[in-house]
Amino acid sequence: MADNKTKPTNVAVADFLSAVAHPVRRADGFVLDEMFRGVTGWTPRMWGPTIVGYGEYHYRYASGREGDSLATGFSPRAGSLSLYIMPGYQDYQEILGRLGKHKMGKACLYINKLADVDMAVLEELVRRGLDDLTQRYPVKGS
Repeated sequence: MADNKTKPTNVAVADFLSAVAHPVRRADGFVLDEMFRGVTGWTPRMWGPTIVGYGEYHYRYASGREGDSLATGFSPRAGSLSLYIMPGYQDYQEILGRLGKHKMGKACLYINKLADVDMAVLEELVRRGLDDLTQRYPVKGS
């Protein structure tokens, strides 16, 4: 089985965020970092070259595949902000209905800019996602 490609690095989160080319995504990245720190109480670390992660957990699937992953986090990508906040097996439709403009992946939320969403609802979604994840896997802070 192949190793996970996304692993923790020693790159400083502030250096990464400062280097984001898109000015709105750069500013939103610093706001998200502050929000995630407040919600989780954890210090972030970079996972791979572009993901700011908070906490981590070890997973093991029925297929036998296992590895380590960030518990929650985000990436200020060129096309949108990608937020890794939902474990992927829960229904968050009620919360998402109050969030504002967004798109969904299986366990990823895409937001063009933070001005498009209700930050209090986003914080609620991060908390809920972490609560659900900790019901399934032991999560360690960072």
